Amino acid sequence: MKLIVGLGNPGAEYADTRHNVGFWVIDELASRHDAKLRQSAKWHARTARYTDGTDGKNEDVLLVEPTTFMNLSGRAVPELVTFYKIPVADVLVMLDDADLPLGKLRIRMSGSAGGHNGLKSIIQDLGTQQFSRLRVGVGRQTGELRNHVLGRFGAEEREPIGNAVKRAADAAEMFVTAGILKVMNTFNAPDQGEGPDRQDKQDRQDGV
Repeated sequence: MKLIVGLGNPGAEYADTRHNVGFWVIDELASRHDAKLRQSAKWHARTARYTDGTDGKNEDVLLVEPTTFMNLSGRAVPELVTFYKIPVADVLVMLDDADLPLGKLRIRMSGSAGGHNGLKSIIQDLGTQQFSRLRVGVGRQTGELRNHVLGRFGAEEREPIGNAVKRAADAAEMFVTAGILKVMNTFNAPDQGEGPDRQDKQDRQDGV
């Protein structure tokens, strides 16, 4: 089984904010695979399951949206990993990143939280950094970071972020069928608008 986790804050107040892009990717995957997300009485999360039958492999996939606030996102992950006996190598976390240009994707096999509280919570509660993560760039504006990530996308940003969410869902599907290395080779391509200096800087930050 593969575990795909999207990060965000629960409630209608936060639904359209930049910080909830991870939820958007999970919603896209659920829609594609006709998998209905439901609040679980057992887990601190909304979950849905589907089976990917690509090449006849029939890989089970568990989609997860933690229902705690962002800085407590880690509560749900170790519970699910333990219950379903999922290796951490089969975990993929989707999150927003204000240090990436709008719509840019960045995929890594492991690394630090890089200042993201949701990722920090998962690392702390899971007890390891050795799980894959996909960052979706939401850009950065002047002013306080908290106000930016809890703000909503402008009209001119909606098309590029919508396209990025679809590409992130494509990447998650590839993670299920072909593994993280294939995803990195495909979606970390330099033609997404980033030079080697920026790449190297992020690698050092993420400890990769």
